[in-house]
Amino acid sequence: MDNSKRTVVVTGFGPFGEHTVNASWVAVQELKKLGLGSEVDLHVYEVPVEYQTVQSLVPSLWKQYHPLLVVHVGVSGMATTVTLEKCGRNHGYRGLDNSSFCPDSQCCIVGGPDCINSVIDMESVCKRVAASGLGVAVSVSKDAGRYLCDFTYYTSLYLSHGRSAFIHVPPLGKPYSGEDLGRALQAIVREMLELLDQAEKIHCQQHFH
Repeated sequence: MDNSKRTVVVTGFGPFGEHTVNASWVAVQELKKLGLGSEVDLHVYEVPVEYQTVQSLVPSLWKQYHPLLVVHVGVSGMATTVTLEKCGRNHGYRGLDNSSFCPDSQCCIVGGPDCINSVIDMESVCKRVAASGLGVAVSVSKDAGRYLCDFTYYTSLYLSHGRSAFIHVPPLGKPYSGEDLGRALQAIVREMLELLDQAEKIHCQQHFH
C-alpha cells in the first residue's frame, strides 16, 4: 500500500421502505467513478438499513482501513438540498429497521455522550462549496433524524473522536440526478479533506513552537 496516499471511506445505504433505489448509494457509486484525485485512496461500501449490521460494520471499516476520514451518506425524503450534518445523537432510536429490530436501549452506545460533534466545520464546508458554483444547493443541519443515518453517524463519531461526516441527499430527481449528487459529494469531501489538512498544519506548527 502507498503510504503517501490518504485513505477515505464513503458509505451509502441500501434500500428501505419507499426507497427501493437508495439515492445515497447511487450518489456514492457516482463519486467512486469520479474519484477524489490520485492522492486519495477511496473505498466505498453499501450499508444495509439494520442497526446490528451497523454496529459491526462501522468499527470494522475503521479497523481495516485506518482512514483519515469516513463519510456516511444517507437519503432523506424531506431533503431538497444536499445537507451536511453537524452531529450525531445517542438516544431516541425507536424506528424499526429492515429486520423489524430496534435496540432495546434505544441508544447507540450505552454510557456515551448525548451528542458528538464532527471535528469538521460544516458551516465552512457549506460556504466553500456554495462559492464554487457547483449548481447543487448545500445546507447544514443539527438533526440527522434518529434513524439508521443518525445511528451510523454517532457510532462513527464515537469511534473516531469526531473524525467523521454525514451527508443527507434528496431522493433521485428531487431535484438532482445521481450524477449531480456524485459531483456534489466529490466537491464536499475534497473541502473536508482540505480543512483537515489545514487543521493538521496548524497543530504541527503549535507542536514545534
